[in-house]
Amino acid sequence: MSYTDQANLSRDSDFALRLAAAGANEVDLSGTPPLDWAFANQWTVAAAPGFADAYASAVAAGVEHPGQDPAVISDAMILSAVQGLFPPAS
Repeated sequence: MSYTDQANLSRDSDFALRLAAAGANEVDLSGTPPLDWAFANQWTVAAAPGFADAYASAVAAGVEHPGQDPAVISDAMILSAVQGLFPPAS
């Protein structure tokens, strides 16, 4: 993983939309618009293990919209990263 790859993923608008969808489904956003929540958390999620490497590999392979492609970063990966943002309920 390079910081450049992480930065590129953190600016990917397609990935932001997928992250917003995950937030809308998995998080109590307390009235925060899902896309605002996604933008606030996109850098952290992009730093999750494997994300930047998968993104860089897809870019190198010529995948046209890597942030949109669940074959690059799966919904399960996003879900796990989103769940990791919050401490477990006690």
